Order: sequence, then C-alpha cells, then structure tokens
Amino acid sequence: MSFAARLEAELEQFKRDGVYKRLNYLEAPQAARTKMQGRGDVVILSSNNYLGLCNAPEVVAAGKRALDQFGAGTGSVRFICGTFTIHRELEQALARFVGCESSLTYVSCWNANEGLVATLLGEQDIVISDQLNHASIIDAIRLAKTITKCQTAVYRHSDMSDLEDKLRAAQATKARLKLIFTDGVFSMEGDIAKLPDIVALARKYDAVVAVDDSHGTAVLGASGRGTAEHYGMLGQVDIITSTLGKALGGAAGGFTAGAAALADYLTQGSRPQLFSNALPPTVAGSALAAVQHVEHHPELVRRLHDHARYFRERLVALGFKPLPGETPIVPVILGETAKAIQMSELLLNEGVFVTGFGYPVVPQGHARIRCQLSAAHTRDDLDFALAAFKRVGASLGLI
Repeated sequence: MSFAARLEAELEQFKRDGVYKRLNYLEAPQAARTKMQGRGDVVILSSNNYLGLCNAPEVVAAGKRALDQFGAGTGSVRFICGTFTIHRELEQALARFVGCESSLTYVSCWNANEGLVATLLGEQDIVISDQLNHASIIDAIRLAKTITKCQTAVYRHSDMSDLEDKLRAAQATKARLKLIFTDGVFSMEGDIAKLPDIVALARKYDAVVAVDDSHGTAVLGASGRGTAEHYGMLGQVDIITSTLGKALGGAAGGFTAGAAALADYLTQGSRPQLFSNALPPTVAGSALAAVQHVEHHPELVRRLHDHARYFRERLVALGFKPLPGETPIVPVILGETAKAIQMSELLLNEGVFVTGFGYPVVPQGHARIRCQLSAAHTRDDLDFALAAFKRVGASLGLI
C-alpha cells in the first residue's frame, strides 16, 4: 500500500468511527455572532475571543497603523535585524500587565514554552509538570528532555501532596533548578491552578514556578491580569508564559514574562527566538492596542464573568452537568468522542457553533462539548444557545 493510500485508509476509519474533524469556514470576523460559509449567521461558543477584541475597531486600526509604519513582516530574527520599536512597546506593556519586570515575545505561546524549558534546564535540573497541562507544555518538556537530558516528573492534577512528594524527591537528588510548570487555567477542564499552594511549596523547596496563563490573561482577576491577580498574587509568580492569540485580540503570538534577567537570558539562547522571524508588526500593534483596551475597560472582564456564571447556572437548570468552575470555559462531559461530535453537529444545525472534543485532545471516555463565553455575547445570544442546547439535549436523551 502506498503512503497516500495508507493515509486515505486511516482517514476513512476516522469517518467510520465518527471522530473525523471537518473544518468550518467563517466568512466574517471572529465575533459573538458571525457568518459561516453554507450556514449563515451562527452564535460562536467555541472561540478564545474572550473579550470580543478580535474585531474591536481600535485593535484593528492599530494593526493597520503598524502595517503602514513597519510593513508586512520583519524579514529577520530578532538578534539580526528583526527587532522593531513596536516589539519593545508591546513587551513593556505585557510585563506591566501581568506584574513582571520584563517580557519577550514569540510567534506563539507554543514557541514560548518550547524556548523556556529547553533554554533553562540541563542535566542537573528537573521540571515538574501538572498531569493535565496543555500539549505545548508537554511537548516542550519532551523536547527539553531529548536535547538537554533534563529530569522530568509529573504530578497528579492539582494534587498538592503529590507535587510535594515530587519536590522532596528532587531535593533529595540535589537537583540544581526545580521548575514547577502549570497551566493557570486548564483549557479542557476550565479549572484554575492552586497557585497559592504551588507558590508556597516552591518557596519551601527552593523551586521556581512557571505558569502558562494563556486562558487566564485578560480573563481572570478583577482587571483581567490573570491567575495571579485572581488570587491577589500579582508579582509573586517567577515566570508567566501566555498568548496574544486568545483574549488579547486573537491574532497570534505569545510571550514569556519574568525578571529582567530572564528575558535577556532567553534573548541570548532561546532557539525559537534565535531561529524564527520576529512577531509580525501588525500583530504586535494590534496586541498592544488590546492590552491598552483591557487596561482602560475592566468592565469587559466583569461582563465576561457575569456571562460565565449565567450560562453555567442555566445549563444546570436545564438538566446538564457542566464541570463546576469560575472560568468562561464550561465543559459538558459526554463520554464518547462520537457523541460529542454528533452533539456539536446538531447544535450547528441549530445555529450554535460549539466544538466537541474527544481523544486524543482529552483522555478516552472524557469527550465533551466545550463552551466558551465572551464578553461580546449578549444575553439574547446566550439564551438562543441555551434553547438550542435544550432541544438537542432532549433529542439525544441527555436531559
């Protein structure tokens, strides 16, 4: 069997198993409601556009200004000739926003995570990771282990006793750097890391804490400054990685924030920074405007939190059992991957675009519909979606 034929056979098996993913094409900007090719108007409940900034006029206009001033691309990596003044402005704003001294941008948070672990850790060091961390952290650790031969350990999800056991073992082996790496908000569960406990353990065992706050930045805390602000701990987290591709305008890009020495050190040796073109100026410009917009409009964050509470409460009232939580990620567990995909297709027929997730994105038997709320939704949008959930849930015998 040829290579292409083997791939076609496996794709056909995906379809028979009911787990084949079909792409849906939007014909208008990402928004609470938008136009989908072949579907017309749909309510979006799958987007990371938590504050509705993807198409905010001032965010778009800032990207256009940066395009006119700096051009379409950087044409170089940062250390050669790809660093523009807009990068410095953005990095200063990001550091201020998340409560750190300095930050360094990347073309994605995936790159930021890869660049962090492999640059900081060697054979004498260990990274200790939450069991449910994002794939980018998992792959960053795998890469670092291959390249630098660093030690690795995984603790049970949010299990502080297990984390302490791993830290105690690392201390016994005299690991030089003990790096605890956790998501701030776990993207598939919607729960929040136990940051106060993690930081307390880090201080006890002389460890460093890194938080990927991609689903927390501009989402959690009274003014959207993330998981640290949610717990009243701004400035107390050693390292924060995050994305510009979600609540901060949704274009692309990521960053690592921490002490001034950290950004400098990563500039010297982080391979994704050394060998990838710098963040496009248009993205940097729009992301900078998004940060400034959030700083000036904290009411957007409050509205997002209100929407999340309302939607979760109404789902429970309808008879669904979403995972409990405080974030705008509201997962409804269905079990089988095929059932999650079927429900998402039926909801799309009702004009609600929400994605079903199954294996390998989540463990076998834990497939789900993951709802994500936005400050841009209106109460009418939410009620429209809830009515669709009621009809589809009844038809599938879920409620």
